Amino acid sequence: MAGAGTLINTAAVVAGGLVGHFAGRIFKQEQQDSITVVCGVSVLFIAIAGAMEGMLEITASETGGAWRITSGRSMFIVLCLAVGTVIGEILKIEEGFERFGTWLKFKTGNARDARFVDAFVTSSLTICIGAMAIVGSIQDGVMGDYSTLAVKSVLDFIIVAVMTSAMGKGSAFAAIPIFVFEGSVTLLARLIAPFMTESAIANLSLVGSILIFGVGVNLVWGKKVRVANMMPAILLAVLAAYIPFG
Repeated sequence: MAGAGTLINTAAVVAGGLVGHFAGRIFKQEQQDSITVVCGVSVLFIAIAGAMEGMLEITASETGGAWRITSGRSMFIVLCLAVGTVIGEILKIEEGFERFGTWLKFKTGNARDARFVDAFVTSSLTICIGAMAIVGSIQDGVMGDYSTLAVKSVLDFIIVAVMTSAMGKGSAFAAIPIFVFEGSVTLLARLIAPFMTESAIANLSLVGSILIFGVGVNLVWGKKVRVANMMPAILLAVLAAYIPFG
């Protein structure tokens, strides 16, 4: 059944939030702060691994010597992030996320939770940004294959459980944007699928990983990067796959 993957992923996020909420009551404030930093470090390394996969290439020496690692695509990253961030700042995407988070905060009776909005925005960005969400939703919509989203659900369960225990109930409400995002992609899968070529997915994964790195920075060092305003860079990265070079 098309859409099953979205439902599974949403349920996993809700379950992770519940587990994290009850587990968070066990820890003192300083322990919760330490868990937040640990979660941030983990996100940083996940992002670095994804980015390096897209930037580094192992090649053999032309003289038949040792293999070597070369890097590239730096200008591509700079252009996507710079232009995408300008677009995001103009559209004020971060402010939109925060306004919705504030609305949720009061509507759900969490007005006294000072970290609710930050937890909601951080968790939403962490689980929504990335190739697995888009590719998995397309597979679900076109072929009814929700296996990719099922694997992602396990990862999201762990991530949200840890974030909720450290940052509060706001993280659990990331279930709303993940449901809307993956559900929309699933419904539009037949229209989107032809554009998601291997090159487009590789670009999306690379730039998405760098945005996730920004989420990790915010978790470790506090709010330093307006990651939501960088999200248009992902669309630019996909569109760049159709620009002929040379």
